[in-house]
Amino acid sequence: MSVYTIKKLDDNENYVYIPNPLYSIVKHSNEISFGTKTCHCIVKKSTKDKTIYICNNVWKRLMIPYTSKVHVIPNEEMIHIGPLVGVFTAGFTGSRLRPIGERSLFFAKMLSTEKTVGAFAFVFGANHINWEKGTINGYFHNSDGWIQSEIPFPNVIYDRLPNRKTENHNVLQDIKKRLQIEYSIPWFNPGFFNKLEIHQILSKHSVKQFLPETTPHPTITVVDDFLRKYNKVFIKPINGSLGLGIQQIFKSNIDNYYYCRFRQNEKNYLRKYKTLENLLTHQFQTTTLQHFIVQQGIQLLRMNEKPIDFRVHTNKDEFGEWQVSAIAAKVAGTGSITTHIGSGGTVKTMDEILNFTNLPTNIASQIEETVLSISLILDKEITGNIGEIGFDLGVDKTGKIWLFEANSKPGRSIFKHPKLKKYDKLSRSLPISYAVFLTKKSIYNPGVLFHEKT
Repeated sequence: MSVYTIKKLDDNENYVYIPNPLYSIVKHSNEISFGTKTCHCIVKKSTKDKTIYICNNVWKRLMIPYTSKVHVIPNEEMIHIGPLVGVFTAGFTGSRLRPIGERSLFFAKMLSTEKTVGAFAFVFGANHINWEKGTINGYFHNSDGWIQSEIPFPNVIYDRLPNRKTENHNVLQDIKKRLQIEYSIPWFNPGFFNKLEIHQILSKHSVKQFLPETTPHPTITVVDDFLRKYNKVFIKPINGSLGLGIQQIFKSNIDNYYYCRFRQNEKNYLRKYKTLENLLTHQFQTTTLQHFIVQQGIQLLRMNEKPIDFRVHTNKDEFGEWQVSAIAAKVAGTGSITTHIGSGGTVKTMDEILNFTNLPTNIASQIEETVLSISLILDKEITGNIGEIGFDLGVDKTGKIWLFEANSKPGRSIFKHPKLKKYDKLSRSLPISYAVFLTKKSIYNPGVLFHEKT
């Protein structure tokens, strides 16, 4: 369906004026909905092209906050306009200028894509829901800044809870279940990925060729075996993110000492130990790493003697199909074991990397093919609606691709690079586009949408 502009008429009739050729499709409709709000209407033909006029009486009952562009989804005798997309998060400050603290700019940029896509998008948290009225006092963003408006419950909810601790809060879990079960609202990006679960899923498929050898809950014997086999290993928290808690261990052939690289309090450290037992005991307070994985170290391609890896974002679009929305390279900071920007890493475009390394010229297409295959597998295997994934991959000195991480709520630090602005905008707009797809699916085929994967 095409995108239409909706405007309010200042009269108290129940008329909705629809332009041709849409009028011929919806002329027998007698109800109109916005989000989960529905009211009676009388459809009239309009001479205006691409503009729908809604009388004030209907506009107010639907609780439409302002003039905008929307999709029109006719179904039986109902006209659905929207979608109304709720972005669910936490960490609201009460400030009018920065209502979601440091993340306010990110959300403002995301909401700014709504007119391009054809939707209404707002941000809300647990305290903004009025269960008795079935409304939300949501935050919208326009040229005048942040505004709050009371609107109906949305057609779709995009989960942007900031971390695992918040996500696991009982109150937020109950809200999610209630909105999904009682109100049948599709919810996408429902949770953070677990490193071990992702590894186990992918190990059953042909993409296992891209996985470094990984063992969960390693003992000192397992870590020692990995060091003998690979010379260098990584110890990672099973539920970690943003590179936090990762430590690199290697044994020197020169002095026979064990070395550990790690980052703490925004500084990179290198410590040496006489024995592996001393290292594990001091670094992890135990030699049995119950909440960690040990992973094969990879001899990554380097730029100026610093390791390089790649960040790739995939998103579902308005057709529910996966596409690559961003790809960039990251160069590790001096003395850092990861390429994360917070650890001193720098972002480079693919062209910049190709000019300074001996990577094959088609490496970008190889990486894109790899992440799209993995996205399809994770989408099929993991319960819930997944709309976006961020991947961290490496390429070794032989040109082989390795997958290090897959994240359901990827960070956006790569978009600070001025030449990645187009990727920034695309990856912000695609979640709203996917919400349009989920809205249509929930209207036309709700049984399929809410059927859990097995």
